[in-house]
Amino acid sequence: MDCPACGGPVTLEVGPDKPPSTSLTNAVLDAAEDERVDVVRTCWACGWQEERRLRVEAIDTTAGDDAVIERAALLKEITDELAAIEDLRTLEDTLAEVRRQRRLEPVAEDTNEDVTE
Repeated sequence: MDCPACGGPVTLEVGPDKPPSTSLTNAVLDAAEDERVDVVRTCWACGWQEERRLRVEAIDTTAGDDAVIERAALLKEITDELAAIEDLRTLEDTLAEVRRQRRLEPVAEDTNEDVTE
């Protein structure tokens, strides 16, 4: 999008409580019913700025893969929990444990296939 004042490039930021890299699409799709999504468009060339607030009134879904929906909900819950952790050491330990678990996953799956009854 171009700036309506000078024609320069415009950046789009989404909030509140969203990482700077969050796209508007993801912010809207991740929003819960009655949640507010703030959108700020800024031109760094001339200083023009516009702020809009969107509120999700209702969410209607037609269909979806239950496993995908459950995975997305778990990822959101995990992300929210991690965002609440302020202790750097705890985050480092958590990352190390996740990586350890991921290394073990293929081994666990392979050993289950080799088991005969």
